[in-house]
Amino acid sequence: MTTSVPLSGRSLQAALTVKDLDKSLAWYVDVVGFAIDRKIDRGGALRAVAVRAGDVRLLLNLDDGAKGWNRAKGEGISLQIAVAQDVDALARRIKERGGVLLTEPTDMPWGARIIRAADPDGFRLTFSASTA
Repeated sequence: MTTSVPLSGRSLQAALTVKDLDKSLAWYVDVVGFAIDRKIDRGGALRAVAVRAGDVRLLLNLDDGAKGWNRAKGEGISLQIAVAQDVDALARRIKERGGVLLTEPTDMPWGARIIRAADPDGFRLTFSASTA
């Protein structure tokens, strides 16, 4: 067995393929509270938008249909986002703006308070804050 230096990551960014870029952008910005970082045009058409929340960056890519229009999105992935603000306040914001929680604010045994939500394409996000 070879020994090697372990990977030392500094941040994680994710790219998500979405069916309706406007609908997804509205969910991430208006419902959850991400900010638009940059817009990406190709051939004169909006193809992707990068959003950010602190050090968290997501790239929302418009599906081009190359792999079929009806392919499932968001299955088998859950993004975990540690937040600085009150999780209960975030939960209220999401619900007040038309979002749906998969899990109401819950204290976990490892010292975190969490909520879970799903975006318009079914990508699941868990928002957590330390209770310690």
